[in-house]
Amino acid sequence: MTNFVDYSLNDGVATVVVNNGKANALSHEVFEELNKALDQAEQDKAVVILTGQPGIFSGGYDLKEMQKGMKEAAALVTVGSKFTRRLAAFPLPVIGACSGHAIAKGAFIMLSVDYRIGVEGSFKLGLNEVAIGMTMHHAGIEIARHRLAPAHFYRSVINAEIYNPEGAVSAGFLDEVVAPEQLLNRANELAQSFRKLNMRAHAQTKLKTKAGYLELLDHCIEKDAENLGLTA
Repeated sequence: MTNFVDYSLNDGVATVVVNNGKANALSHEVFEELNKALDQAEQDKAVVILTGQPGIFSGGYDLKEMQKGMKEAAALVTVGSKFTRRLAAFPLPVIGACSGHAIAKGAFIMLSVDYRIGVEGSFKLGLNEVAIGMTMHHAGIEIARHRLAPAHFYRSVINAEIYNPEGAVSAGFLDEVVAPEQLLNRANELAQSFRKLNMRAHAQTKLKTKAGYLELLDHCIEKDAENLGLTA
């Protein structure tokens, strides 16, 4: 589709592939292209498979941007939070095909889609913010609280525990794990199953189920922006 995100449509399923270097870093440009891909999927009325490169879904935000300064970092976090909020309310089913490591924002994306498939192997998934000296933002805390198993919420958010793929299923980052060569086949199998849903009912039920969460998330995104000096 563009430089950092590939979009392909086949049999009512849109496959969206993030391709941005070794870490599949999430930059302003990547989020812009991801949003364009979701726009196209809505237009195509397609079930979405969101995936990365073999061995890595995403290592998180683009460090070059995050290290420019507090305001630049905050601006990228705001864009990222709005993207995960959009995923949480997306009117069509979204499958996360986690192709390897998913750290920080990569893991938050997995916490925001409808169904998550990981791959077997020595991969790491989790929220490492506290371990690298970052105080967790309000939106991140609520995204984690919304989807992680209660027993793993504190371990993940406060203790920055990192999981292997099987542990990530127990924690709530993933729903199942398959062999790497089976990832996209399994994702497409699920996508075809989801295509049989009544999409109006799916979209309305998703919004009804998540109404309180989405309202809270909007408040948290505003609060994070205020705390980091992005608003007057």
